[in-house]
Formats: sequence, structure tokens, C-alpha cells
Amino acid sequence: MKNYISILAIALLAASCSMFDDAIESPSKSTYADDVVFSNYTLAEYSIFGIGEIVGHTNSYRGRVHLFYGMNTDIETYSSNSAAVKDDDLAAADDRIRMSEYNSTPSDKQLNTTTNAYNEIVAGIERANLCIQGLRKYADLEDRNMSYLLGEALTYRAFYYFELIKMWGEVPLRTEPVSSATIYLQKSDRDDIYKVILADLDEAAERLYWPGEADQTTRADRMNKAFAKGLYARVALSAAGWAWRPDEGEVGKDNLGSLRLTTDPELSAEVLFPKALKHIDDIVESGTASLESSYETLWRKFNNSQHMSGTPEVLWVIPFSDSRGRWNYTHAYPHTKGGPWITNASARGGSSLPTANLWFKYDKNDTRRDLTVVNMQWNGETQAWELRGAANYWYWGKYRYEWMLDNPYNGGNDDGVKPIVMRYSDVLLMGAELAACTNDLTKAQNYLGEVRNRAMAGNTASKYTAVGSLSLGSASTDMNGMIADHANQSTILGAIFQERALELAGEFVRKQDLIRWGLLKIALDEEKADLESLANMTGNYAAYAAYAKEYTTDDSRTYKAYPLYWRENHDAQKIEFFGLDADEIGKTPSDYSAANPNGWIIQEKYISTEAFRNSTLGNYTWNYLYRNSFNDPYPRSVWPMYAQTMSAMQGALVNDYGYPQL
Repeated sequence: MKNYISILAIALLAASCSMFDDAIESPSKSTYADDVVFSNYTLAEYSIFGIGEIVGHTNSYRGRVHLFYGMNTDIETYSSNSAAVKDDDLAAADDRIRMSEYNSTPSDKQLNTTTNAYNEIVAGIERANLCIQGLRKYADLEDRNMSYLLGEALTYRAFYYFELIKMWGEVPLRTEPVSSATIYLQKSDRDDIYKVILADLDEAAERLYWPGEADQTTRADRMNKAFAKGLYARVALSAAGWAWRPDEGEVGKDNLGSLRLTTDPELSAEVLFPKALKHIDDIVESGTASLESSYETLWRKFNNSQHMSGTPEVLWVIPFSDSRGRWNYTHAYPHTKGGPWITNASARGGSSLPTANLWFKYDKNDTRRDLTVVNMQWNGETQAWELRGAANYWYWGKYRYEWMLDNPYNGGNDDGVKPIVMRYSDVLLMGAELAACTNDLTKAQNYLGEVRNRAMAGNTASKYTAVGSLSLGSASTDMNGMIADHANQSTILGAIFQERALELAGEFVRKQDLIRWGLLKIALDEEKADLESLANMTGNYAAYAAYAKEYTTDDSRTYKAYPLYWRENHDAQKIEFFGLDADEIGKTPSDYSAANPNGWIIQEKYISTEAFRNSTLGNYTWNYLYRNSFNDPYPRSVWPMYAQTMSAMQGALVNDYGYPQL
């Protein structure tokens, strides 16, 4: 008996909610037999569009996953924290805050819904399984275009399963459409899922077109061979890396777990890393992807949606339509109310932040610094750019409403910006890491150097740009190299640790990097200490203290604060500031005087402990990168199965990691 799927329903959803707005002319029937659908390229392509349609759902990627997953790291943080909550009341914080601080619960109001992100992604996998089954059975896979569609379906399934592992750890594994016998599956060990993902990507890479090779891959919202190969590398690094996992054989048995590596020899670094490096080398040698000419050009194109087909750097994006998604709405630097680029709207942007010390981690000559991290906002009342607060408030300058020229933000709940999932610089840095871990230092230096040279705009005199002197250090396939070398900038892994932070800041891949490196708690604790040093002007920031003034609070506490000079540059759409770079500390701008400030405004209390202190309870924000009863982010680095999902699964799902059951 033939299996029937509602392909028209999927197609119409794809047409209304994803990137394929103009692709579909409605057929006359609402359902078709699989042999009709998957033997016809146009109908089969519609079904592929349906796999990607789930990303536009409100509780999926549109308004949840890309806000909550990725917080908090040593470079990225949620804009609010629980510093105003009493220390003995871990449950009092807002659910968004609890998720960012590694303290989610199965009853979390943001994701404990029938349409939560887990359920949506699982629906995407079901659609992929339907397509894979139908194409294998009915399509002429000798036809290059039909083979491409199968590769696209396999890549979607691999991507979705990797997302589930990142966010939920162990989940049920399905590689065939749901049947009455498989509705209520228990969790599978993530190692088994990783093997399916890697096999899918190996096959997909053989079937997909390279970027720009065919009409299907002229846009970055369709799967291509370079993305599949890059995703293989990303998955391999995680599969062989560290994670908080249930004990061996204890998946789905209410097991707390521990921080450990896989024990499966098929997923060891020795096995996976050479394969992954070969995929990276293939991308590089294909010549189908490359770095954009400058970092600023890349992000101007991104905000203007030109990254869809106008840059060789972007390999794949979340396929929102031009009227869907909340990327800049969430992550752009703030606009306090309506203006030329944000009409008919109240405040927007600023829900996520760079950590307050990220700007200081860049070299002064790094072209990424002042574009990635900004300390300004647009004031709709004054129609001007202004300094936003003190040293604890920085924002993402990569994401800007004023650069959305061809598809301006209209002030609603969606902006149409399509988030980048992978770009070529990430591929190069993964290649550098894989090469280092397989003892090819020269290749690692070359891949790293390509990213650094663009960042430094060819400033080869900078010590930062020189990669030839980097040593192999502790790089090896035993997965401890990054733990040993991450703070040592003379080693290749230490340089990669820093470079991935600076290059990919605000793109929210850092959390998974820290997890797989075994560095999540270590890096967050180091970040907390560095933020405290910044606030107190000690350690790396001691030079500011010599020029700080002493102040007294209303409750008679004394503290020191360092000033900052700033002024608006309206034509350049930014503020200029002076006093933070090493050669500016304690000085005044050359064109400033008290009699003629020339537009400069002094923010007297810019760096101080008070800037990082909640005035009500006296808590300091650096203590809230993670906050849970474990005093460790790792046991809560994966989310729980939420109550609605567990209820629907009628006892088949059990929470691990010490999360409560229903």
C-alpha cells in the first residue's frame, strides 16, 4: 500500500514562511502519492522546502533558539542577569535569565510549550525522513538534480540532529518516518546519532553541488557541498570532544552524568580528525568559497541581505523569508525608538551583549574590533548616536538597522535578516585546529594566518599577525591540548582559542566550542576573574587606576572611576571615544579643551566597580555568567526535556543530568 504525504500543505507552508516565497504555484490536489511526488523534480523540491519551513516557527529559530542557545560564554552574554535576585533564591530569576545562566527547568515558560523548539526540530527531521525515503525509492538518482535533492534532505537531517544534541544531548533517533510502532521511542546514545549524522554528511557531500555550480546553489539558503563538508568537520570536532554525558549505558535512566569523552573508537579524534580535515581541504581546494575582501564589507552585505548570493564567504544561512526572523530585532545594538531605519517602533535590539571586556581582547589594529563591539545606541528622541552607559554595556556593531537598505526593518516583530550558520573563516579555523591536532603545524599556521591577515588588513608588522612562530605546543588527538594551551598565545591552539573568539563573536558558536574543548567552566571562571579585574582596574587593566578619581556613594562607600571622552560622528553613523587604548590612557583628545571641547563629552565614571554592581542588592554582574546549585555550568549545558514534550511522549522520555521528572 502506498504511503501518502500532504506535500501541498508542506509546500504552501514553505511558500508563506520560508525563503521560497515565489517558488510555488498551487497544484490542483492536496495530496499526492509518493511515487508521483518523488519522481517529479518540482514536486520533490517542494517537499525539500518543507523541511526548512520549520525554522520560521515562533518557538523554533525565529524567536527562541537564536536568542537562548549560545548564552553565556566568555565573549557573549544575555543582556539581563540574576544579580538583582537574592543569592539564596535560585528559582526567582526570569526564565530567560535562568536559561542563559545554565539553570533551566522542565517547566521553563519560554520552551515548555507544545510547539517548543525541540518539537519543531523533530518535525523537521520527520519531514526529512519522508523525503529521504521517498527519493531513495522513487527518484532517478542518476539524475544529477534529483541526487542533489537527496543530498539536501540528508544535510537537513544531519543539521537538525546536531542541533538537538547541542541543546538536549541524548534524544530519540529516527531515520525512517514515524510509524505506530515507533511513536514513543526512548533516547539513543548520542554516539549512535553522531554516526548517522556523519554518514549522512559523507553521502550528502557526494550528491550536492558546490556553491555556484548549479542554479540551486547560487543562494546561501540552499544546501551545498561546501556546507555539508564544513558541517562534517564541526560535528566531528564535537563528537570526539568533551561533553557532559550520562555514564556509559545509563542514557535515559535519570543519570546525572559527568564531563567525559566518548569511549566509541569509531568517534575518536584519531579516526575522525583526518577525515574532517580532508573535507576542509576539499573546500579550500575547490575555490568555490573564500573570505570577503574586508570584515566590514561582509557585515554590510549581511545586514543588507546581500550575503544570500553576493559573497563567497557565507556557506549557509537560516532560510527565513524576507519578512521573518528576529535576528537584528534581538542582537543589533539598541535603537531607543523610531527613526530613519526603525519606523513605527519602540526600542529594539540589545537583548544580547558582548562581554564587557571583549573590546579589550582585540589588538588595536584589528579591523574587527570597532565593528564587532560598540558602546553606543541610537537615541530616537535626539535623533543621534550616544554613549550607552558605562563600561559594563557594549553591544554588537555587526548587526545594524541602518545597513538594512534594500529590505529595511519596518518596526514589527520580524526583520527578515537571515542568520549565518557557517562561513568560510569558520571553515579555515576548524581546518587550523584539525591540522594542529593531526600534527600538521604548517597547514594549521596557513589556515589561521589567512583569517588573521584579513583581520589585520595586511598589517604584517603586527606581532599578532605573525603565525609562523607559533609552536605545536600540546596539540594532539588526546583532546587535552586546548585545556593545556588555551591561555598560551605562543602555541597554535592558544592562538586558535583566541581567534575563534575574535572572528566569530556574536555568532554564538562559542558555547559549543568551549563545551567540546573541555573549557566551559574553566573559561567562564577566567572570564569572571577578568571582568572583576576590569571593574577594579587591576591586573591587565591596572594602567587605568593611576588616572582614576575617587568617589563616594550615597551610602558612604568609596570607589574609584576612570573617565571616557566621547562624541557623536553623525556622518559616520557612530560615536567616537577616546581614553581606552593603551596609548590614550590618562590623556585627552588632541582637539579637546575645557574652553573648546569640540563636541567631546566626558563620561566621568566609565570604568568602576559601581558600573558592574546592582545597586539594590550589591551583587556584581561578573558572578552571573552561570548560577545553579552545581556551581558548574556543565551539568546544565544541555537543556531538559520540557514537561509538555515529556507528557506527549507518555513516559518514553526520561530526564537525565539531575533534572526533575514529570
